[in-house]
Amino acid sequence: MGEVFAGRYELIDPIGRGGVGAVWRAWDQRRRRYVAAKVLQQSDAHALLRFVREQALRIDHPHVLAPASWAADDDKVLFTMDLVRGGSLAHLIGDYGPLPPRFVCTLLDQLLSGLAAVHAEGVVHRDIKPANILLEATGTGRPHLRLSDFGISMRKGEPRLTGTDYVVGTPGYFAPEQLMGEEPDFPADLFAVGLVALYLLQGRRPDSQALVAHFLAHGTPGAPAGIPESLWQVVAGLLQPDPQARFRTANGARKALASAVELLPEPGGEGDEVEVFDQLGPLPAGYGPEGPVPVTAPAPVPSRTPAPHAVPPQAPAPSTPPPPASASETGSFHLAPPPRPHPPQAPAPAPAPASASAQPPAPQPYSPYPAAPYPAAVTPQYQAAAPPQATAPAPGAAPTAPSAPAGGGAALPTPAPRRRPGPPPAVAVPVVLLALACYAVAIWALVSA
Repeated sequence: MGEVFAGRYELIDPIGRGGVGAVWRAWDQRRRRYVAAKVLQQSDAHALLRFVREQALRIDHPHVLAPASWAADDDKVLFTMDLVRGGSLAHLIGDYGPLPPRFVCTLLDQLLSGLAAVHAEGVVHRDIKPANILLEATGTGRPHLRLSDFGISMRKGEPRLTGTDYVVGTPGYFAPEQLMGEEPDFPADLFAVGLVALYLLQGRRPDSQALVAHFLAHGTPGAPAGIPESLWQVVAGLLQPDPQARFRTANGARKALASAVELLPEPGGEGDEVEVFDQLGPLPAGYGPEGPVPVTAPAPVPSRTPAPHAVPPQAPAPSTPPPPASASETGSFHLAPPPRPHPPQAPAPAPAPASASAQPPAPQPYSPYPAAPYPAAVTPQYQAAAPPQATAPAPGAAPTAPSAPAGGGAALPTPAPRRRPGPPPAVAVPVVLLALACYAVAIWALVSA
């Protein structure tokens, strides 16, 4: 983005340069439009005074490009005007050379119309030349001319900023009376308009001194080659060396031009078509037709990791009972169904001693629990197997050994009794006594207070 001047005008790119300042294409943040901004390059008092005079000029006319607003920032000042895209008459001559007479008459009529508005404000332009006459980019349509650059203009009666022996302006477009040091007047601007008309018709810069000398020595010459006689009479009336013999007002010259146009031959065809191009070129990066383009975040770079291949659907497997002790998705375990209780079996009779008489063993009481606990694979963690239920032997019978688990496995050992949580009594009793003592001291302190 460009530099923001005075918090309002964003300078984008330079589009021209004058004697006292550079012209920039700028974006007006308040009015939301593109403007031309002329920035003062010199900071001396003389240039600043001329700058103030120029920006104070306010002329509202379709063929006048006058300053619209101004701003100052530290030691820099600028004023703005409408942005004109078609370049100047110098660009047009550079593209086409000599222009068709009817096209020149259209441009001269607009130039005299704008100059009449300037003179109506009592202002003498003093620097009319092709580079200060701008064009809108109208393409092949009717041209639209605008008179610009009032840097050395002055109002009649205002004090001059230069001495009487010093002439300001562009060499080659001075009126004879300007070279003699006379006060600026409206006919001097009309003489410059005549030189501009000759430039458009011939496609080259005229020699004003040789032209004035010829007028003074031989009077009004005949029409040059390629210029219709009716149009030449109007141009010659603007180029008279004597200001008294020249057109006195822009409106008078405009009326004479309208009469001359009626006598011009009809246009010849396609060769008379002139197109006014856009001379500014495209906007820099970051700017669009509606103003600065907002900055957007860059798009994410796609990952180079190949996409996983799609897994084809598989047919559901036949339903089978889950294997015991298999982990599920949540980390729990599927328990096998509990075994059914076995029917009571009579214990095997113990062998009787040889000396004693054989007696039938006492029957074992029925227990609803299996002889052995669940298999170790499905026993929950931290859960001990239930001990076998002891039965009292019958009187006179020999003690029976604990029954072995089904399947011939070894009997599980009897688990040790679990320890109750908490500190042992040897620690807990002193701690409780100490707490009671502290409690008693606290009550005593409260009562004593």
